[in-house]
Amino acid sequence: MPANTIALLGTKYHEWVKAHPNAAEEVKDALEDLLQDAGVNFDGVDVRVKTWNSLKAKARKRRPDGSLSYPNPWTDIHDVVGARVTVLHSTEIPVVLEIISNSFNVKRSVDKALETKVSGGFGYGSHHLIVQVTEDSDGLEDFIGLEFEIQVRTVLQHAWAEFEHDIRYKRGTNELDPQVDRSFTLAAGLIELADQQFDQIAALQDPEQFRVDESEIQLSEETLPGILAMLVGTRFPRSRSEHYRWLTELLHSNGVTTVQELSELLNDADIEAVSKAMKYRFNPGQVRIIDDLLLNRFGEDHIKRIGKSGNRSEQRKARLKKRLKLLRGASSAD
Repeated sequence: MPANTIALLGTKYHEWVKAHPNAAEEVKDALEDLLQDAGVNFDGVDVRVKTWNSLKAKARKRRPDGSLSYPNPWTDIHDVVGARVTVLHSTEIPVVLEIISNSFNVKRSVDKALETKVSGGFGYGSHHLIVQVTEDSDGLEDFIGLEFEIQVRTVLQHAWAEFEHDIRYKRGTNELDPQVDRSFTLAAGLIELADQQFDQIAALQDPEQFRVDESEIQLSEETLPGILAMLVGTRFPRSRSEHYRWLTELLHSNGVTTVQELSELLNDADIEAVSKAMKYRFNPGQVRIIDDLLLNRFGEDHIKRIGKSGNRSEQRKARLKKRLKLLRGASSAD
């Protein structure tokens, strides 16, 4: 590889890192917000920016015929920024993939689990996507045009992949005992079976079993999931458990404290109006749709009451004002 290729790569890399010192955190925040708004019960989001040493080593890789794997490394290497989304069970994976495809320009999508099965074995299970940030990628306005990698896998797939990587690639170059390979294959098969059982458990859940006297219920983080299951069924995806404490705060701050008041807030006409105005690129989760319904009903008062709460509270007020503009614009157009 010509020396100036690495030098030019280094210049571009360090200029980009200097211009985006908080890139990993900003991409992580945007992905978390996207998944939370869509009501995905994900386990976690991790994002990293490749180190210079790691990028340089990858740029020098060659194919079996001796040619460079990445002739133009800055444009050919797509995981300078890499993200990983872990979900609790595999039925959530197609949901996450659809949400990502509606929010980014997907350049490439590879099902590693399918590749492994086609080759006749068990092993690495994960979906790898190369996506490009567009003007519709909320929260990433400073990164329009950036291409980066997103991996989507279950927590069990992630545990297998991390341990296997540690054993294979961080323990030297000596060949592994064949028994280790066999054990990894067995473990991968067991993990696949466990994921299938988790899927079955998730499918067996019936939120409409919730039946109690409305007059005896107080809206709280413990009761809201069941109350919402009763009121909206599976119309809007359930959000992560820890977000219902914040939802309780949103409702109480706006004087919504009873099941009857919550039911009135969730009326079909307002839901239709809000959905039309917001033009969701995904089916909003319970917390997001209620937040927007409160904003639609109370406008600036909702922003004043609760505009500095929640995750990344310093950005929330501006985001609510942007949403309110969409809601009021739709109303005036009508």
